[in-house]
Amino acid sequence: MTVMNATKFRQNLFNTIEQTIKYNEPVCITGKAGNAVLISEEDYHDLLATMELCAVPGMEKKIRDGLATPVEDCLTEEDVPW
Repeated sequence: MTVMNATKFRQNLFNTIEQTIKYNEPVCITGKAGNAVLISEEDYHDLLATMELCAVPGMEKKIRDGLATPVEDCLTEEDVPW
């Protein structure tokens, strides 16, 4: 994560925003009253989606179990009942 103070952020505002979007690299902006973090809109939406999934009881375990399942034990696309 890139860290910069508010003055440097203000001086490089447009470039910093472009770099954050292009490389999905968060920026920590330090200030006298505290810090803030700049992330891309894509990362923001991904973070919200992750939080929503983790808020569903049992969903995190299902996802972890699914990730641990060998590919050969998975259904093919044709076998999935829609």
